[in-house]
Amino acid sequence: MLDSSRMPSALDFPDVIADLIETGRDFHHRGWSLGTSSNYSVVVGREPLTLLMTGSGHDKGRLQPGQFLLVDENAAAMSETTLKPSAEALLHNALATHGAGSVLHTHSVAATVLSEHFLKDGALRIAGYEMLKGLSGIATHEAEARIEIYPNTQDIAALAQEIEGRLADAVNPLRHGFLLAGHGLYTWGGTLAEARRQVEVLEFLFEVVTRKRLLTGSF
Repeated sequence: MLDSSRMPSALDFPDVIADLIETGRDFHHRGWSLGTSSNYSVVVGREPLTLLMTGSGHDKGRLQPGQFLLVDENAAAMSETTLKPSAEALLHNALATHGAGSVLHTHSVAATVLSEHFLKDGALRIAGYEMLKGLSGIATHEAEARIEIYPNTQDIAALAQEIEGRLADAVNPLRHGFLLAGHGLYTWGGTLAEARRQVEVLEFLFEVVTRKRLLTGSF
């Protein structure tokens, strides 16, 4: 139980921090979060919305407990700290507002290459693979995952609004994840474990598509 008489800090959530540190080490080892790239968050409160997030500029393979901060519904740090939220914190907030319990952003080679190559199409379509069944809501390899691609931009507020609009689409909402061109993958889940599974499945599929296109000379 948190002490309601003081402002909470990220260190009040040691189990969440430990899981995110392990996530960073795993993703770094797999080549998905090299250097200081990537950012991760977990929702630790809904009223008001509160996210525990990696601070900007830290090596995700060597994260330490003091490199996390709490971010409010405006993507601002909730207490005085030398840490800075990611410039893309508004994207985490947009996804959390629409039900995500955890948001993970990775920078793999495959995601970077495919996001640039298919930007003109607006999305990367993947169908026919057994691993698709690892994505939330997909029960057969005969399904198609459509991973939307957005131009990389410094106007994160505008992009966050666009993402919110897609998430709120009653007919065809944004699902599973999206790519930023030349940048990387954003995906999410109700829990950190679910978000990690989505990353693993999508990164596997990105690698398969990349290798297949190289083998067939399609690039």
